[in-house]
Amino acid sequence: MNAPQDNTSGRDNRAGRGQLGRVGLWTGSLEGVPPAQLSDVLGELDDQGWGSLWFGEAVGREAFTAAQLYLGATQRMVIGTGIANIYGRDASAAGSAARTIEAVHPGRFVLGLGVSHAPLVERHRGHHYGRPLSAMREYLDALDGTGPMAAGENAMPPVVLAALGPRMLELSRDRTAGAHPYLTLPEHTARAREILGGTADDGPALIVEHAAVMAPGVDDDDDELWRSRAHDHLNVYTGLPNYRNSWTRQGFDESDYVRGGSDRLKQALVTRGLEATRRRVQEHLDAGASTVLVQVLGENVLVPPVADWRLAADALIAV
Repeated sequence: MNAPQDNTSGRDNRAGRGQLGRVGLWTGSLEGVPPAQLSDVLGELDDQGWGSLWFGEAVGREAFTAAQLYLGATQRMVIGTGIANIYGRDASAAGSAARTIEAVHPGRFVLGLGVSHAPLVERHRGHHYGRPLSAMREYLDALDGTGPMAAGENAMPPVVLAALGPRMLELSRDRTAGAHPYLTLPEHTARAREILGGTADDGPALIVEHAAVMAPGVDDDDDELWRSRAHDHLNVYTGLPNYRNSWTRQGFDESDYVRGGSDRLKQALVTRGLEATRRRVQEHLDAGASTVLVQVLGENVLVPPVADWRLAADALIAV
């Protein structure tokens, strides 16, 4: 999959199925694992055959440091930031860090960038939260103006953008290797593919996230386990305007945005069990996703759900 090459920035704009695989993982649980123990957890994921592993940047580890840790603890998987907050560092620092990681782990890093959310940017980081599209465009302009500043670090990794609305998707198409939507439905994936153009095989990357509860027994009669984990997962997101606006475009309304989400929102965004998750992954792929990142929801957000990841690998990697 090849998007246009930006010759002025030295950026490699390839990021797609060949590099990432059709199915990967998204997780925030590694924040709860001390660095010395990461190799045990990530080594098993590498062995399970996942194409890529993605993680966010909110209040825990700094994204580029974390990516270097995770790459060093694995041999094969691609590691992606989903996303690195543009307010976390200026574009010059981001470009330098990305080039260093690419030099150390060539072909195994994807830089996902995003504008994050006003509460996190202003309250936690102490920055002014600008207009998202303008802020991202200016950041990309600055990133394109950076160049190699150290020996052996000429190449930039692929860049993708956290994109929910049509204008950010257009910016993803025009300026980067593709888009990384989060908390979206297959219908959104289809519209995103229309905007990005091409197909999953020959167009810009469309790397979508999907949450699932995969614990043993959840397929059968443990409705409360699924409901509890879905509620905990959506609890913070239902308070963030960017996601509420995205869900409104996808057909939801204010009645769905109670903390933790209405039953309708939970059922739409968090699948229950192996079969339902396999079907949803395939729906995203059929709608034009190049990669689907499954976020397996465990009992505790800071405890990696290793056993559930194993179940998911057996059910999903052959999709």
